[in-house]
Amino acid sequence: MNPFEMVVLIVAIVAVAGVMRARATHRHEAPGAADPAEADRLRAEVRKLKERMHVLERIVIEGERNGSRALDREIEALREREDGR
Repeated sequence: MNPFEMVVLIVAIVAVAGVMRARATHRHEAPGAADPAEADRLRAEVRKLKERMHVLERIVIEGERNGSRALDREIEALREREDGR
């Protein structure tokens, strides 16, 4: 075996080993695994946004029935709730 063939063989072995190591590392990672604190924060944010969406839907539906005064009161209540957190 000449030196050129030996270099090519070594490079090929290193490349294959790198690919195998990357695959093994990727398999052991859980899909979507993130920082648990970040996941909890995102869940809380989604819950809060769903609640706000529900309130806004109710405002729109009831606002059509009760007029703009009720809408103003609901918006102010949301602002106060947001400030109080």
